Amino acid sequence: MQSARDVRLLPKAHLHLHFTGSMRPSTLLELADKYGVHLPEALSSGEPPKLRATDERGWFRFQRLYDIARSCLRSEEDLRRLVREAAEEDARDGSGWLEIQVDPTSYAPRLGGLIPTMEIILDAVHDASRETGVGMAVLVAANRMKHPLDARTLARLAVRYADRGVVGFGLSNDERRGLARDFDRAFAIAREGGLLAAPHGGELAGASSVRDCLDDLHAGRIGHGVRAAEDPRLMAKLAERQITCEVCPTSNVALGVYEKPEDVPLRTLWDAGVPMALGADDPLLFGSRLAAQYELARDAHAFTDAELAELARQSVRGSAAPADVRDRLLTGIDDWLSADPE
Repeated sequence: MQSARDVRLLPKAHLHLHFTGSMRPSTLLELADKYGVHLPEALSSGEPPKLRATDERGWFRFQRLYDIARSCLRSEEDLRRLVREAAEEDARDGSGWLEIQVDPTSYAPRLGGLIPTMEIILDAVHDASRETGVGMAVLVAANRMKHPLDARTLARLAVRYADRGVVGFGLSNDERRGLARDFDRAFAIAREGGLLAAPHGGELAGASSVRDCLDDLHAGRIGHGVRAAEDPRLMAKLAERQITCEVCPTSNVALGVYEKPEDVPLRTLWDAGVPMALGADDPLLFGSRLAAQYELARDAHAFTDAELAELARQSVRGSAAPADVRDRLLTGIDDWLSADPE
C-alpha cells in the first residue's frame, strides 16, 4: 500500500477561484451581522448548502445564494479582508500562485465605479501577496447573462490594468445562456491587449461548449472544461494544443454535473493527455478548498503521488505566473515528490 504524502505541502497553482466564492463562512457571518443582512439557513448553518444546478430552478437558487453573499461585501475594508483571507487559505493548502477571478461591476456601485474598484482589488492583491508569500494575479470576468457590450467595457478595463496584475479575461455564469461567439469582440480586445483568454465552458453544457470557446473565443485556457471528456476528438485537440482545463471536482458534484466524486472524468482527461489545473471554484458554497481537490483525485481516482505531482506541474505550466515563480514552484514539486512519505 502506498504511503501518502501531505497534499497541503505540495506546491501548486490555483487558477479557478471566484472572488465572493472564496470567502470564509465565518467572514460571511460577521459581515452579514455587521450590515444587518438576513442569511438563509443554506448560508448560515455552517454546512455547505444542498445545491443542484442542472435545471433552471437549481441554477437560480445557486445564483441567489451567491448574490446574497456578495451583498455583504460593501466597503474597501471588506474587499481587502476577502483577498487577504483567500491568500491565507491558499497558503495553507500549498498554493504558491493564485489567480482570483472577479467581475468588478458587482462591487462598483458601492465603491465609486469600475476604476476605483479595480484599484482597490489590485492594491489588495499586492498587499496580500506580500503578506502571505502567495503570488497573486487577477482575471477579470464578464457575465454571460449581460449584454456583450458590457463585456467589451470590461475587456478594455482589464487591458488597462495588464501591467498592474490583471493577467486574463474570462466569461462566467450559466454557459447555457448566451452564445460564446456573441462575446468574440470582447475576447479579441483582451487578447490584443496581451491577456490570456480563459472563458468558462464544458460544465453545465457539454463538449460543444468547450469547442465554441476554442473556435469563437480562441481560448488559451478553459474554466472547467470537464465535459470535453465526452468527445475524444476534442480531448485530442486540447492535448495537442496543451490547453489547460481548470477542473473543479467538488463543484462538479455539488452542482449535479456528476452524481459522485468517482464520476468526475479526471482519469479520462488524464489518459487523453489534457492538461488540468484543479480548482476550488467557490469554497464558500461547496465547502472545500484547493488541497481537498487533490485529496479527491487520490481517494476517488487512485492518483499516485507521482501523478498528483504532475497535476501540480500542469497547474503551474497553465498559469500566468512569472518565470521565477514557475521555476520555484516546479522545483518545490520535485522536492515534495523526492521526500520520503510520512
